[in-house]
Amino acid sequence: MAKAAHQAAGEPSGTKAVYAALAGNVLIAISKFVAAWFTGSSAILSEGVHSLVDCGNEILLLYGLRRARLPADARFPFGHGKEIYFWSFVVALLVFALGAGVSFYEGVHHLRHPTTVEDAWINYLVIGVAIVFEGASWMVAFREFRRGKGDNSYVEAVERAKDPTTFTVLFEDSAALLGLVVALIGVALGQATGNPVWDGAASIVIAFILAATAFWLARETKGLLIGESANLEVVAGIRALLEEQKQIDDVNEILTMHMGPDFILVNISLHVADAAGRAQVHQLFHDIDRGIKQRYPKVRRVFIESVVDPDAEHVVPLPPLEGEDEASSHD
Repeated sequence: MAKAAHQAAGEPSGTKAVYAALAGNVLIAISKFVAAWFTGSSAILSEGVHSLVDCGNEILLLYGLRRARLPADARFPFGHGKEIYFWSFVVALLVFALGAGVSFYEGVHHLRHPTTVEDAWINYLVIGVAIVFEGASWMVAFREFRRGKGDNSYVEAVERAKDPTTFTVLFEDSAALLGLVVALIGVALGQATGNPVWDGAASIVIAFILAATAFWLARETKGLLIGESANLEVVAGIRALLEEQKQIDDVNEILTMHMGPDFILVNISLHVADAAGRAQVHQLFHDIDRGIKQRYPKVRRVFIESVVDPDAEHVVPLPPLEGEDEASSHD
């Protein structure tokens, strides 16, 4: 991220996938709308709306990524990293309201007022081209997602991901490819049977695919937007680091929160041995802060509070040394 020390540097991992998806969807949307105009296919029109919504989604994600890199200020002291979570949630709403809603409407309208699809070969051509473009975009998104998957299963990787762009684009492209297959089947069945109802039915199936995609996107983004903790391995690693310190009698609590994909906030409550002097405790806190940030670069801010009794609720702040800034001694 930008200038502030507690924000991540560089572009988020999913940026490349977003740009690839935007470029592909612009070309695909144009070709689908042209094909729908000439053939009158409801399924292809729904797919065109789907691609147009995806273009808007990618623009919103890029805007969110740009906003998330803004430095901290007086109003947002921890930066704007959560902006990407907000815009990812908006994307999920748009997929449901526009993509699924318009596709469902077009499908029902086509069932009630069926029209024969003309020049079906245009649809086949456009669907084939769209599959190529969507497949290329999907491969970029999949490689970006797999790079951060680690040893987790794909479902676990989505649930543990802290950068929504990595799975949002992958979900969109996967839904697009599945929708294209459904549209192809609908057009083919309509041509083979001479019954245009199949085209409208395909549009409704596409609507349900988009609705399911939107639901999963919203579900995964909601936790990040509310304030999801760091992954369990990070929390366990911080606890292990603290337990290595002989001057700490007990670690009461470790609270973490992702303020952005590359910004983890850590709050630690612990009980320092009574025999430790003030200078020793200050050095201990400094070592803890440095050790955590070295081991986990995404940890940008660390706050430590010491209590007299591990079971006591009253928190005793550590007095600063002479000439030392109190806030910086706890960061």
